[in-house]
Amino acid sequence: MARILLGVCGGIAAYKALEVVRLATGAGHAVRVVQTPTSKRFVGAASFAALSGAPVLSGEFERDPARGAFPGQAAPAHDPLSHLELVSRADVVLVAPASANTVAKLAHGLADNLLTSAALAATCPVVVAPAMNSRMWAHAATRANVALLRERGVTVLEPGAGRLASEGERGVGRLPEPAELLAAVAGVLAGRPGEGAPGAAKRHLVGLRVLVTAGATREPIDAVRFISNRSSGRMGFALAEQAAALGADVVTVAANVTLERDARVRYAEVETAAELLAACEREFPRCDVLLMAAAVVDFRPVRSAPGKLKKGDSEHQELALERTPDVIAGLAGARRPGQTLVGFAAEHGPGALGYGREKLSRKGLDAVVVNDVSGAGVGFDAPDNEVTILTADGERHVPRAAKAEVARAVLDEVVRLRDAQRVAAS
Repeated sequence: MARILLGVCGGIAAYKALEVVRLATGAGHAVRVVQTPTSKRFVGAASFAALSGAPVLSGEFERDPARGAFPGQAAPAHDPLSHLELVSRADVVLVAPASANTVAKLAHGLADNLLTSAALAATCPVVVAPAMNSRMWAHAATRANVALLRERGVTVLEPGAGRLASEGERGVGRLPEPAELLAAVAGVLAGRPGEGAPGAAKRHLVGLRVLVTAGATREPIDAVRFISNRSSGRMGFALAEQAAALGADVVTVAANVTLERDARVRYAEVETAAELLAACEREFPRCDVLLMAAAVVDFRPVRSAPGKLKKGDSEHQELALERTPDVIAGLAGARRPGQTLVGFAAEHGPGALGYGREKLSRKGLDAVVVNDVSGAGVGFDAPDNEVTILTADGERHVPRAAKAEVARAVLDEVVRLRDAQRVAAS
């Protein structure tokens, strides 16, 4: 388990830092909290102390009753300098939320409070999670400060998009969720700074419109029966949520999905393949990225009975079927330059990658995500997935992981593909 030195800056997002401490200590980590004086206007030190089980510090000349020790550690016999002792014992420094002011101080080596002094003295990994108004985040000074920190090896997470503190205002600037922050810390400590970190390694989707399809279409047989499949929409919703967290403007065409909706995502609710096609045709011309995760039923009844079909005396009932529209092939045929199209192929058993390769070529896609749903605990209506991402220049296997992590891997591949497209076009 890790020793996390959590720095909390002033801003409305400071309340999320309480949940970071709660989750971290619940997972067995030891946490010490350093607050900037301004952060105390939003969250009091007593709350952090109660959750962490350790004194909370703010001032450079404030005596630390624990003398720099983390919970579970023996304190030294003398009173050390807090900003030096805390970071010497820490495995990682996490600044969350990091205000624009603190980001600027960290970038330029200023040390005018306990938090910035400790960060300047840190030899352990430093993770910075900015949270601020979207205009402050987009300002050239902030972008330069972030770039400078990254050049020096600091992991700077991209803020999420959504509702901001100012009434009625939305944009990029939200602090990532506490679980995401801890996943980022875990990735850094494991030597994988890009793993689990929203927007790490400069990967973001700010300014892009992303169209996601999710769920399973239903094709009516009569007024009460339908043909469908086992897709729950979990993978598609995970893609939409992670794209929104990376700053994209996301719309999800949801086919019969009962999962909770994300406030950052706009949804179009559909039932049949025809309705899904119509919704995609409306949204596709404006999108930059298409993630076609919905499981569209391949065949539908030629005619749907207006009422309920009765069993009667017959032992057999014949049902005439016809093909449903090939939604992604039709969209691929209407694509404009600069669009990135990703298909999904849920296969069962051997031959999955071969079919995926054929689909990649035949439908003119940039990538196909193949998953073998025959494996236990992955695929339909399961929290985990295991996939292989096929592209024209190779393939990437994503081992079994939570669907949110798989979604991040898919979006990483989207960023790589778009970077390659820009290079080829220049």
